[in-house]
Amino acid sequence: MAGAAPTTAFGQAVIGPPGSGKTTYCLGMSEFLRALGRRVAVVNLDPANEGLPYECAVDVGELVGLGDVMDALQLGPNGGLLYCMEYLEANLDWLRAKLDPLRGHYFLFDCPGQVELCTHHGALRSIFSQMAQWDLRLTAVHLVDSHYCTDPAKFISVLCTSLATMLHVELPHVNLLSKMDLIEHYGKLAFNLDYYTEVLDLSYLLDHLASDPFFRHYRQLNEKLVQLIEDYSLVSFIPLNIQDKESIQRVLQAVDKANGYCFGVQEQRSLEAVMSAAVGADFHFSSTLGLQEKYLAPSEQSVEQEAMQL
Repeated sequence: MAGAAPTTAFGQAVIGPPGSGKTTYCLGMSEFLRALGRRVAVVNLDPANEGLPYECAVDVGELVGLGDVMDALQLGPNGGLLYCMEYLEANLDWLRAKLDPLRGHYFLFDCPGQVELCTHHGALRSIFSQMAQWDLRLTAVHLVDSHYCTDPAKFISVLCTSLATMLHVELPHVNLLSKMDLIEHYGKLAFNLDYYTEVLDLSYLLDHLASDPFFRHYRQLNEKLVQLIEDYSLVSFIPLNIQDKESIQRVLQAVDKANGYCFGVQEQRSLEAVMSAAVGADFHFSSTLGLQEKYLAPSEQSVEQEAMQL
């Protein structure tokens, strides 16, 4: 039918632990997409979100409020949030009624920061699965703080959490290292940035951990965790500074490839861009090197000297 809204919709499910920058990401990405000419609808699925900085098209707070649930059922914040997601799962007809008039928009879903919702609890995965049946193609955008790279133990924990999230959520997945402009405020990186973004040979991290008397006792456990991550070979990261347009553009290219938006007809795209997406010929080494020069202080030692220390 001429003039009908497209049946297939695209969007991003923005997930990650509390404080990783999900709401700020939704604000920055929505502004960037509107500048590109896309019609954007930001959907808040986090009932704990208050004082939203972006224009909210749909707010789950209209259906269920975290404070009301905690008071009525005598639950803490964690239990209350899980209940809210289960309540939303049981009332998906309300969500569909809110989303149907927005067909033709690009959706950004600002999801709760409860880690177990993305690692083993079934409510959020069930909601995403139902959206897929509504012909809504989502990419999971998983944000983690980049400063975890400065601590080998925390970085291994982040890798395990990211891997568990990728396997549980069951969506096309893009992992982001957020707040790149603050990465060295918490310490100096032991390796170049591409070591962390591409998750290269993790045995070097084990050597760093072995130098700590506390972690030396858990070397075998760490070896098994590292082996698990490397056996799956799924986790990699894209560095993000939400105030840097080039950084947002790199993220958007990865997301559009993951959910298939770049193969659609919504925008004019060059044949080169489409073919690049088709064969995966988007090399991140030069962009990662540029980010390293931009945000990381240059090392005073040569690579050979650092290798000798290891």
